[in-house]
Amino acid sequence: MTALPIPTMSLVLLVGTSGSGKSTFAARHFGRYETLSSDVFRGLVSNDENDQSATAAAFDALKHVAAQRLRAGLLTVVDATNVQPEARRDFVQLARDHDVLPVAIVLDLPEAVCIARNATRTDRVFGADVIRRQQGQLRRGLKALGKEGFRRVHVLHGEDEVAAAEIVREPLLNDRTDQHGPFDVIGDVHGCRSELESLLGRLGWTLVRDDLGRPVDALHPEGRRAVFLGDLVDRGPDSPGVLRLVMGMVRNGHALAVPGNHEDKLVRALDGRKVQTSHGLAETLAQLAAEPDAFRDEVRDFCRALVGHLVLDGGQLVVAHAGLKEQYHGRASGRVRSFALYGDTTGESDEYGLPVRLPWADAYRGTATVLYGHTPTVDTEWINGTMCLDTGCVFGGKLSALRYPEREVVQVAAERAHYQAAKPLEPLRGAAASASGADAPDVGGASRPAGRPVAAPATPRRVPGLLAIEDVTGKQIVETRHHGRIGIRAENAAGALEVVSRFAVDPRWLPYLPPTMSPVATSGRPDHLEHPDEAFAYYRGQGVDQVRAEEKHMGSRATVLLTRDPARFDAPAGWRGVVTTRTGRSFLDQADTATFLSRLDGALDAAGLWAELDSDWVLLDGEVLPWAVKAEGMIRDWYAEVGAAAAGAFPAALTALAAARDAGVDVADLLARTERRAADAAAYTASYRRYAAPSTGIDDVRFAPFQVLAAEGRTFEDRPHGWHLGIADRLADAAPGVVRATRSVVVDVRDEASCAAGVDWWQESTGAGGEGAVVKPEANLTRGPKGLLQPGVKVRGREYLRIIYGPEYTEAPNLARLKDRDLGHKRSMALREYALGLESLARFVEREPLWRVHQAVFGVLAMESEAVDPRL
Repeated sequence: MTALPIPTMSLVLLVGTSGSGKSTFAARHFGRYETLSSDVFRGLVSNDENDQSATAAAFDALKHVAAQRLRAGLLTVVDATNVQPEARRDFVQLARDHDVLPVAIVLDLPEAVCIARNATRTDRVFGADVIRRQQGQLRRGLKALGKEGFRRVHVLHGEDEVAAAEIVREPLLNDRTDQHGPFDVIGDVHGCRSELESLLGRLGWTLVRDDLGRPVDALHPEGRRAVFLGDLVDRGPDSPGVLRLVMGMVRNGHALAVPGNHEDKLVRALDGRKVQTSHGLAETLAQLAAEPDAFRDEVRDFCRALVGHLVLDGGQLVVAHAGLKEQYHGRASGRVRSFALYGDTTGESDEYGLPVRLPWADAYRGTATVLYGHTPTVDTEWINGTMCLDTGCVFGGKLSALRYPEREVVQVAAERAHYQAAKPLEPLRGAAASASGADAPDVGGASRPAGRPVAAPATPRRVPGLLAIEDVTGKQIVETRHHGRIGIRAENAAGALEVVSRFAVDPRWLPYLPPTMSPVATSGRPDHLEHPDEAFAYYRGQGVDQVRAEEKHMGSRATVLLTRDPARFDAPAGWRGVVTTRTGRSFLDQADTATFLSRLDGALDAAGLWAELDSDWVLLDGEVLPWAVKAEGMIRDWYAEVGAAAAGAFPAALTALAAARDAGVDVADLLARTERRAADAAAYTASYRRYAAPSTGIDDVRFAPFQVLAAEGRTFEDRPHGWHLGIADRLADAAPGVVRATRSVVVDVRDEASCAAGVDWWQESTGAGGEGAVVKPEANLTRGPKGLLQPGVKVRGREYLRIIYGPEYTEAPNLARLKDRDLGHKRSMALREYALGLESLARFVEREPLWRVHQAVFGVLAMESEAVDPRL
């Protein structure tokens, strides 16, 4: 067997004359979809695999498909003759465009064998002269394949070598996805050996020293591994000492390392190439000059062998000195390495003569955590799942590490400023970043010193907390952990964007929007549209034993975010939180919000909930009372006008009809119908007036919480509803002037008596003017035989529904039309919005990037634009 190693992510060209057996070789060694055959593509575009006039169109289609596969990171094999350099050139460029390695496998069979094989084919009409011409082209180009850009070339001579060949797929050098940590990722050291020793000690590592007392390795009792982000050398007092320690840790399997731009430049200097010795290189060379030749050789070999970036932990962690945008993760090319070493620069210099760097992290939308250094900053900061760990130790700042996967930052202060920074350290956010004296790449990836300052226009940088329009426009697919993939239509996203961009609170303060609530199935009772019987039956049919019926308050759905740590939400000092509507708008003005949240904070404190939740923020779902706080204008302009018109019209109509009856006119039916309509109108007026209690100010506002959604580090959808309502009761006891409790009853849906008691409770509540109830599985988040169950179904009272459907909705013909309603789509929406809400909460407490949180939040609002049965 002859092993032919090829990278798992590569573009493989099979090269050989017609009849050399390329298609047979491809079928034997590669998957069904991995091979793209020029013959097959000719057939696709012309219905004839041998139609040479279709060759150009066939290769256009083939290259397009190859590009899509390479973009997805899939091994792709091109089965064509590929004997001409110009034919290969486009594929080499295609590989470069997608940052994968081009590989050539040449099947160099004897000319006679190829001629004989083609002679047996009845579908080919060309003669031996074509084979001879292809063979000549193949032989002339063999030695030049490496110069053409192929990173690996395998040449198989004769049938025996072809038969003995076996493809061996090898991961790229940057593919360390099988290494899962835990890791301690350490930022730019720059020769600060003493600070590195202190940081390793704080991280729990034990140093191993040689006979001279120099640290040459480090061990961690928990088996952790260190990951060094490059720039180990230059500027600091002991670059050799840092190298000796890090090289020992890497050699013994206790650490991984990626190169920085300073290691890249050091290698070229040690190779004897002409480089400028600015930015600390002169000091490093002087320090290394005092070391033995063997040590300098070891340093050169170590730094040269470092891979530009590493992909770790199943693809969930990427480390690179200057960071790496998503499209380069796990790829291999000169530009990927250049980005990993130097980042993305404008080619301009700032007023300090330093390269202006583009803020790639602002646009990062990958799922992998990216840890990097290179650009010294005042402190660490998460930006879209990325973090810069260069906190300027050599300039007198700090040496920083991140424990992964714990996401805990550990730092030690610099013992002193070892080197004068070209510019003061600044936060990574703000204007476009530039390094404090770092090099930038010139053509070919070599470094260049920062030259004379040139006028550099300010590079736009997204304001913290704002999202990119691309995050929410067009068709979106959101992956949720409880309901799989949920699609958001482009037209619905457009409607939601209008609401969010014009009216909603700051996205940083909106980690959740409540889902729509599905109505209960239509009641079988002739005089009811909705009834608890159907709610109990739904959950019983899904295998749920216990449900809880909670009163529907006569208020407005609201979410309350209360915090004692404004920094957690990137908010100004003194900020307490927000009270938001179902569409993310602020419920109260700024002053009333501050007053209300201060009172609610006191309630949580008095009830002991801050300590119990062990958090400095909490997110609550509930109702703001009275309804007039939000809907006073609607009550006055919509409902009251209908009631006033009825009150003015019906008495006169009844008087006239009664007079006509007394005069002997046959108006009995009309009079009876008018009396019923007057009674319905009076009932309608009585219903809406229950909501018309005026709100004269913040002192009238009450909040009725029914669920604790989240606090620092966790969500609470797995807690039973009894626990949540118990929290609400404690708050109401602590501050009755701020919080209102929610009445409820637990029903065993398998027990007839318990169901009857639940119905009685609902009838008593709605008979006294209550709005109705929401019936929920007592266990809260629940799955049935077919997946996620409705988190609750609303069962509204008979008289409350007059507000929704009009005064005369209980008339038999009207009720019949309303009962003929389609609940399927509404229920589907409710489930999807519920899953999106849970997803946004989970992403928020896991400190995922804001765009990831708002992908789910925005999805809830977008789905509200979907059309549903108007009878609902």
